Amino acid sequence: MGDATRWGITSTRCLVQALERLFPLIIQAIAWLAIVGMLGGCLPALRDDPITLGEWPSYGNDIGGTRYSPLAQIDRGNVGRLRVAWTYRTGEVGGVSPGGLGFIAFEATPLMIDGTLFLSTPYNRVIALDPETGRERWRYDPAIDRTRRFAILTSRGVSTWLDPAPRADGVCRRRIFVGTVDARLIAVDAATGTPCASFGRNGQIDLTEGIDVSDERCCYQVTSPAAVVGGLVVVGSAIGDNRAADLERGVVRAYDAWTGALRWSWDPIPPRAPDPARATWAGDSWRRTGAANVWSVMSVDAERDLIFVPTSSPSPDFYGGQRLGANVYANSVVALRASTGEVVWHFQVVHHDLWDYDVPAQPVLVNLTRNGQSIPAVVVATKMGHLYVLHRETGVSLFPVEERAVPRSTVPGEEAWPTQPFPVRPRPLVPSRLTVDDAWGADASERDACRARIARLRSEGIFTPPSIEGTVTFPGYGGGMNWSSVSHDPVRGLVIANTNRLAFAVTLIPRDRYQQERTTGARRGREFAPQRGTPYGMYREALLSPRGLPCNPPPWGALTAVDLATGDVRWEVPLGAHPELSAQAEARDWGSLNFGGSLTTAGGLVFIAAARDTTLRAFDVETGKLLWEGDLPASAQATPMTYRRRSGKQFVVIAAGGHSGLRTKMGDYVVAFALP
Repeated sequence: MGDATRWGITSTRCLVQALERLFPLIIQAIAWLAIVGMLGGCLPALRDDPITLGEWPSYGNDIGGTRYSPLAQIDRGNVGRLRVAWTYRTGEVGGVSPGGLGFIAFEATPLMIDGTLFLSTPYNRVIALDPETGRERWRYDPAIDRTRRFAILTSRGVSTWLDPAPRADGVCRRRIFVGTVDARLIAVDAATGTPCASFGRNGQIDLTEGIDVSDERCCYQVTSPAAVVGGLVVVGSAIGDNRAADLERGVVRAYDAWTGALRWSWDPIPPRAPDPARATWAGDSWRRTGAANVWSVMSVDAERDLIFVPTSSPSPDFYGGQRLGANVYANSVVALRASTGEVVWHFQVVHHDLWDYDVPAQPVLVNLTRNGQSIPAVVVATKMGHLYVLHRETGVSLFPVEERAVPRSTVPGEEAWPTQPFPVRPRPLVPSRLTVDDAWGADASERDACRARIARLRSEGIFTPPSIEGTVTFPGYGGGMNWSSVSHDPVRGLVIANTNRLAFAVTLIPRDRYQQERTTGARRGREFAPQRGTPYGMYREALLSPRGLPCNPPPWGALTAVDLATGDVRWEVPLGAHPELSAQAEARDWGSLNFGGSLTTAGGLVFIAAARDTTLRAFDVETGKLLWEGDLPASAQATPMTYRRRSGKQFVVIAAGGHSGLRTKMGDYVVAFALP
């Protein structure tokens, strides 16, 4: 056989073998082409899907507030390599305004949608940034009067709406809504920052219309982003506490997202006789009180046409003799029909509140699996450290809840409710009793001073009513949990909660002594409030040692993971540190007071700052192990968020501006972290 013949046979054999190998690949290619052809009409939708793009379109990422991201480029293996990618400064550094205020804090969580970051400052400037570089694209200034007195100066963020039927000129198709500290609801064009003329009067609505506002308009405000559902913008209000019995009403209102026309309103203090909740307000006390407002963030289940609103206490917080009864719908999570504002169900976490135990947290919508079935649920985090898990459609608790007897009031005119609800599972996430034997101090003299302070006060555990001699309130009005709410890891079925542990002393002062004590008895850390229209003024102060440390044992701040399937606590670790104690190695385990939430990701991480120090931290979601710490230019009392650019790079962003009430390092920074 010649060489040419052998070459031909060999070549033929090689060609056959090659075709055999290629044939399956050719079949796969044909199949993929067919699939692509069938999905051709779906590709635009896939390109616009927020999860596909890695956007952050709502305050809690999704409208149910889970604060979870499916992004996983940053994970437990590489988080240690995170570096600052860019820093932006708003130019609005915190400080005391000429008119005076309770506190100022930069608490915003940005949105990332349509390739732009949107955020708000404490004075409600709305700013649009390039998410890759942090470069400013535009800013809108609502011109807040800085000479006015405000109860608080903060804005936790903005919300957005895309018109499903765009107008020919395309102007204001996507709108950014911001509620302001002077009680306006404003719509601006997401593309330019220009007010949307079709909304309200030249782009804004005066939210004081229809509200009997007192105190020279100082204390009726909006501090949280509005909820958006079904073409409606739904907004609550922040109301300065404890000024009087008859404060502003905490009415929740829904406005048409295009025109600003009022579509419905709901008053949590029931004004209508047919409402069964009216019977829980003794006599006509519903007329002579106020508040019960929704100052925190609402959640939406658009498929079920439900909006979940967390309500606060009626006014005033610490004396309820003018509003005897259980006071339903106050201190509750209430499910409203989103299209009409009608009550679907309610669950009250405190009856006849006397402790400023608002429901401070956004209700978080999750799905649980039990006996192979998926159950729609809502998780309610409370200042008491109680975590409730309710059926989303009915409000029925998915874990046992017991009504337990609690201490009676000794104050003339007051009738504390005889029982309060306690969830059996999950267990309380914070301690709820502080006695003389529990007193803590960094040394013997500090401990003795704390013991002496506690010994002078009434202290019978959680829900001990305020008294004339003074009462220990533990946990205090800051929580437990607060507006930071919880984040949810749907893969592992965990919720992550950050908590405070700080006891307060609350004292009611008979009216004839109030002014004298307020004038002569004030000292640092003591807060007086008049509670006009009642027989008693009030003061409260944190129970601190002479050195300024809490009298209750540490940790004073913690991060906790709860298994939603069983109600078990999976892990718990101290959170944060007090900068003043940085020289003490053991102080790292004492934790810190904290305001600001957590972010969970598919990379197996929990990101959180929130503490009084200037640190963003990443924890292992399965174990609570600290994996990374990033330095910030100021403290960050805000919730971080994350997004991915089309380049594929994942960013983690947080507002770092400090909190004057916590006496932290102030600033005006937005900081983005990414892998190098």
